[in-house]
Amino acid sequence: MKNNRLKVYINLALLLALSLAISLIESAIPMPVPIPGARLGFSNIIILVSIYLYDFKKALCVSILKSFLLVLITGSVMSFFYSFVGAIFSTTAMYFSLKKINDDFSLIGVSEIGAFFHNLGQILVAIFFMQNIKMFYYFPVLVFIGIFTGFFVGLSSNFIVEHLKKIGVLNE
Repeated sequence: MKNNRLKVYINLALLLALSLAISLIESAIPMPVPIPGARLGFSNIIILVSIYLYDFKKALCVSILKSFLLVLITGSVMSFFYSFVGAIFSTTAMYFSLKKINDDFSLIGVSEIGAFFHNLGQILVAIFFMQNIKMFYYFPVLVFIGIFTGFFVGLSSNFIVEHLKKIGVLNE
């Protein structure tokens, strides 16, 4: 029992390290279209795989720790608030859409839901800090970009999960 728990913690640490590394690499890649707040979200592949593999608390822990450690590495304190709230919103929405609402959601659909709620969290943080409700007008732009990035994140997560099944990591 103790050995199994240790294996889970090691896997979670590896998932966290991988999502952090992907986030750092992604921050060095310029967006094809320079839109403030928009990013590719490749590290969310790891978050979605964490949700698929583990329960809500463990997946949320990976997501929140990624946001926290990223601010320690990059020093970008303002982006922490956007990342932190977006991570809580998206992880919660993805978990409930995958595990609680309907088993018929594909990982692409779950990722699209996560992208929507991540953007919603970011807009709410922007409204709070800017003290301007008109920031909400920017939400459709983020949602539009999130459709494409969410599709890629979901598709990539699906490939990873299928590979984990094929090699016997997931016994389903």
